[in-house]
Amino acid sequence: MRILHTADLHLGRQFNGIALDDDYQAVLDQIVAATMTERPQALIIAGDLFDRAAPPASAVRQFNAFLTRIARETDAAVIIIAGNHDSADRIGAMALMTDTRRALIRGPLSATEAPLVLHDEHGPVAFSALPFAYEYAARECFGDETIASPEDVLAAEVAAARAALPEGARWVIAAHAFVTGGSASEGERPLTRVGGVETVRTGIFEGADYVALGHLHRPQTLEGGRIRYSGSPLAFGFDEGGEEKSMTVIELDGNGAVSLRLLPFKPLRQVRTLRGKLAELLAGPPSQDFIKAVLTDDAPQIDAMKRLRAVYPNACQLSYERHERAPELKAMTASTARLSDPIDLIGDFIRHVRGEAPTEAETDVLTATLTALKASEDAA
Repeated sequence: MRILHTADLHLGRQFNGIALDDDYQAVLDQIVAATMTERPQALIIAGDLFDRAAPPASAVRQFNAFLTRIARETDAAVIIIAGNHDSADRIGAMALMTDTRRALIRGPLSATEAPLVLHDEHGPVAFSALPFAYEYAARECFGDETIASPEDVLAAEVAAARAALPEGARWVIAAHAFVTGGSASEGERPLTRVGGVETVRTGIFEGADYVALGHLHRPQTLEGGRIRYSGSPLAFGFDEGGEEKSMTVIELDGNGAVSLRLLPFKPLRQVRTLRGKLAELLAGPPSQDFIKAVLTDDAPQIDAMKRLRAVYPNACQLSYERHERAPELKAMTASTARLSDPIDLIGDFIRHVRGEAPTEAETDVLTATLTALKASEDAA
């Protein structure tokens, strides 16, 4: 059986205040095209369809149009789960009028976890869709007050799904979690409170032939390919710059063995960091890519960001190399590293307070103010 796996669309998200509507449309069109060309029997979207629980109407319309095309132009069954950025009820509502023989869409938890069963020449394949949920919801759903961590939640979901498996069926799980051994990036929101343990052991998925994961934005494989993060279609931070994003094609044989093949996404705009003197960067070829400029000039440059945007309209961040700590002194995780960048730190605070990133104009003001402060400190 052939399966196509993707996740973490985060529709409605912006990149440093810049709208991504066209970028999203490009990747959604590529998913439709891949589904038509590869002809998988199942398309899995493993959570975080939207970037927040109440996404903009444009993002909802964009996803609805995408699902309509999948339904009309392909024969693939669809397996969709809610991620930690999604509203479980919103995702669950998508399942109310769907053909349950061809779709398994899961938002809120269920104590039964009934699978979608598809067949190929080797027999049945059961797909279990395990949506993300917090501990309090799982305690209520499963009637278990001992559930106290993301691992406990997923263990309860897997146990319920295992109990509903048809005899002799191969088993595919879709889940949204931070599995031990995965590599995080700047863009993931923690799955638990400060001080909690958010990782889940791979042993939780014992018995599954393939586990299609969402949450981590970097494509990566665990346990030799049996457990995989497809990654996000777009890069959401400069730490992801240069990484190739992809969909995963899974071939599941009659014995449950899997082989993987990657279908690279072709984004409209790349995420890049440029390093050099301002004059050198201004002499480069114009680009619509998202740019972080690290200037190596000894002295602050006048209107540096404004001048950069004449060549790179989507320049988002500006810093000076002399203000960055030497790489050999850095021994921190990606999330801790963000604390050294005031723009990122302030942006995270604004995003937390009002649910969206700073606008381009606000980012310009922040950058100019911080640059002026640094210049005054250097002159002191």
